[in-house]
Amino acid sequence: MVHADELPIFPLSGALLLPGGKLPLNIFEPRYQAMVETALGAGRVFGMVQPDASQVEGANGPALYQIGCLGRMVSFSETDDGRYLITLQGTKRFRITEELAQRHGFRQVRAVMLPLSPDPDCGDRDALLTALRPFFVRRNMEVNWEHVERMPDPALITTLAMVCPFADAEKQALLEADSLAERAAVLLALLRMDAYSSDAPEAGRAS
Repeated sequence: MVHADELPIFPLSGALLLPGGKLPLNIFEPRYQAMVETALGAGRVFGMVQPDASQVEGANGPALYQIGCLGRMVSFSETDDGRYLITLQGTKRFRITEELAQRHGFRQVRAVMLPLSPDPDCGDRDALLTALRPFFVRRNMEVNWEHVERMPDPALITTLAMVCPFADAEKQALLEADSLAERAAVLLALLRMDAYSSDAPEAGRAS
C-alpha cells in the first residue's frame, strides 16, 4: 500500500504533466510495469518527475528535479505484447523531501503536496496567442485555431505548456510556476525567446 506521503515515481525526460492535464504513456519496461501494477492497487496514482541532467547521478540513478506532478490513471489497457497503455490525469504538484528504497526496481519518494493558486486568470491572452502562431509555423505544426481560441484560460495554458516542444529545463519552469498567471507568463516568455533565437541568424545575415 502506498501511503499518502509516499509515491512511486516515473522519471521521464521531456514528459510534462500538469494538474488538470492528461498524459498518455506506453509502459514497456518491467520495472515500470511493476510500478503501474502497484499503483493499480493503491489509488491508481504515481508521480511524474524529470531527471535533472545538471546534477550528479546518485546511487538510485539520475538526479531528479525536486518538483513533480502526481498523476491518477484514468485509462488502462494491455496490449498483446504485454505493454501497458495508460493515461494519467494530473492532480497535484509535489515536492520531493526524501528518496526511499527502491521497490521491484522502481524508485519511490516521500513528498509533500504543493498548492496552486485558484486564480483562473492567464494574463494577456491576446499576446500569448499572437506569440503562439509563429511558434507553431516555425515547426510546421498544424493547429485547429478555432478550437484553441474557444478554450478557457486554464485548459489553454495547461494544454499549450504540455504540448509545446520545449527543453526539459523550460518544461520544469512551467511546472514550478505557482499560479496560472505565472505559468502563462513563463509560457509567453519562452515563446518570445524562441522567436528571438529564430530571428537572430537572419538579422545577422541582413547586417
